[in-house]
Parts: sequence; C-alpha cells; structure tokens
Amino acid sequence: MHVHHSNINYIDNAFSPYEVEIIHFVDPGLMNRLKADPSFQREQAGKKIAEQIKWMEESQVDAILLTCTNYIAMLQEELLTSDLPVFKIDEPFFETISEISEPQTIFFSNPGTVEGTMDRLHQYATKKEKKLNINVKVIEDTFELMMKGQTEQYNEKIAEFIKSYTKDANEETLLVGQLSMYDAAKQTGLEILNPLDSLVSPIVRELDLKKR
Repeated sequence: MHVHHSNINYIDNAFSPYEVEIIHFVDPGLMNRLKADPSFQREQAGKKIAEQIKWMEESQVDAILLTCTNYIAMLQEELLTSDLPVFKIDEPFFETISEISEPQTIFFSNPGTVEGTMDRLHQYATKKEKKLNINVKVIEDTFELMMKGQTEQYNEKIAEFIKSYTKDANEETLLVGQLSMYDAAKQTGLEILNPLDSLVSPIVRELDLKKR
C-alpha cells in the first residue's frame, strides 16, 4: 500500500529475485484530506486505513506491506480483524537504528512524516531498552518536487544537501527516513542507511519466499 506511485519501483526491484507476485494499491487521497480538511481527525484517518487494509485482504493477498510511515503511525491496529501479516516498512529499519550506539543523523524530505516516524522509533527503542543518540534534519522545499513528478531534481537536491552536511559533520551514522529518498542517498556515494535495505530479509523469512 503506497501513498505515492513512486514507491512501486523500489518494492518491485527489491523483491525481483524472489518468486512472488506483488499487487500495488496506491491512494494519495487520505493524506491530501488530512492536509486540506482541519475537521478530519487522525482517529478518522486511522479507521479509514483499517478499512483500506480490509479491502486489500479481500483481494485474496497473502500479506500486506505498508510503505508510508504516516499510514503506519495512524493505523489503529485494534481495528484489524484478520490474522494476515501486515508488514510495516519502518520496523526492520528501527531495529537496525536501535542497534547503533554512536551518534546518528536521520534526514527527511517530508516534514509531515517526522513526528509520526520519530515517535514510533522512540517507542520501539524504549520497548527494546535501547538508548538513541539521533539528530533529525529536514531537507526543506524538496518533497513538493517529488509530488510533482520532478524526481531528478528531487534526488539532486537531497544528495547535494547530504553531501554538504557531511563536510561539517563529526563522525556519525547517516540515515534517510523515507523510501522516496533511497535513490538520492545512493547518488551521494556515501554509506547511508535506508528503510529498503533492511526490509527484504524479514519478509522473505516470514513468508518463506524462494529465489526465482
């Protein structure tokens, strides 16, 4: 389940070595409604997400992957009525982050994603009894480029910001907090952790996916 179609290729490529059929559901409407309608509350959004997951379950799938961190943050899991596995793209990423003791900086391009993602990350770390030393950097005026389909400019601006940041930064681990930032992170030539690289292995194990 994606909020933006640009995430489709990332998931297709990541799972291309395995015998699996991927059906993509894309719905930007919910996030647009939250931005445009002040009377539409997060609780209502959470119920809508549960309804969307139920719709996906009824499409005869074996598992569901949510690629939007805002969706994940707003999901009211108590409303889910099926035992179908629901994978959240950020949870394997959180596990990776929680195992790092040195200082970290995580970059976001979408300011609206920061609060939900970081709240979930700190909850995860607390549950695992881990301490985080993590700094958040929002790369301003970039996410709109991706939403307009200006992907090349989006990637270039993010890559430039990160490379500029590292010139003055101390030794620390770098991360990008959104799937849409994957290509930009690779363009820097730097070692940057991202949600996609930690995603595949746990899904392959749980669903027992075989190589093609």
